[in-house]
Amino acid sequence: MTAHNVVHLPTPDEMEEAKASSRTLAKYADADRVHMTLRGSNGESDELVLPGHVLQMLLTVLSEMSQGNAISLIPRHQELSTQEAASLLNVSRPFVVGLLEKGEIPYHKVGSHRRVRLEDVLAYKESVDRQRLEALDRLTDLSQQDDMGY
Repeated sequence: MTAHNVVHLPTPDEMEEAKASSRTLAKYADADRVHMTLRGSNGESDELVLPGHVLQMLLTVLSEMSQGNAISLIPRHQELSTQEAASLLNVSRPFVVGLLEKGEIPYHKVGSHRRVRLEDVLAYKESVDRQRLEALDRLTDLSQQDDMGY
């Protein structure tokens, strides 16, 4: 993605700190807002208020870190290359290019390079996931009808 989207692989110490912090913050998971006191190793301290949805995001980050997973936060308006979109969708770059050419995901060109918006890629992924679930539901219904002797 771009330089401000840093991916960090947590160290074993950070994994343990994330696990402990996650357990503490999980107690407040249902709160609309959370008042926090921060104390840094530099002696600074401050009070702050986090909205509940930000706390949920922080819990997700800590959970992933505690499992040793790298994390990256990407703004929804972020533009991706076709390779980045392919990685996000877990498909090949040529497959993504085909989706773009068929008009399934909007894109524009920057020079000779295709760029897609993250939110368009996520909308496509959500649509495909929904179609898969609907197909599975139909298969389950058919299977149950067969089992009942229809």
